[in-house]
Amino acid sequence: MCCLMIAVKLGPKFSETLKGKLSLGAKIIQEGGRGNIFKHIFGMQEEEKLLKASQCYLYTTAGPIAGILFISTVKVAFCSERPTSFSSADGDLVKAPYKVLIPMEKIKEVNESMNVNKLEQKYIEVVTKDDSEFWFMGFLRYEKAIKNLNNAISMANKF
Repeated sequence: MCCLMIAVKLGPKFSETLKGKLSLGAKIIQEGGRGNIFKHIFGMQEEEKLLKASQCYLYTTAGPIAGILFISTVKVAFCSERPTSFSSADGDLVKAPYKVLIPMEKIKEVNESMNVNKLEQKYIEVVTKDDSEFWFMGFLRYEKAIKNLNNAISMANKF
């Protein structure tokens, strides 16, 4: 129940949040599963395996963006549920999914964090070797997400 409250607070309206989740669910079914969405959006190397896909939010300076965090043996990737609007180099307004791709070898550390005023709000910070920070939040199963991410990084560091 607390996870639903987090989603409601992060989304503009409950009805819009629910509509986005249903739309994402339909897209997952249409594409034949999260693995196919991952392959289609980010590509996969021959030896790469998708380990986990979790719905969450990526925190940006413009606010949280709902989407899916993909964890594979080679990369961590995020793709938004819906296209976001931004200005192109020509000044035109363009709509495209918000995507992030972080190769495992570029990850310096993963940190757990929480809102001290609202302990149910937990975050995962991914810091890259060039000191870029990516904040993920709003996981249905936070502990499982952090465990999967740490396991994937450990596996990648063995090779």
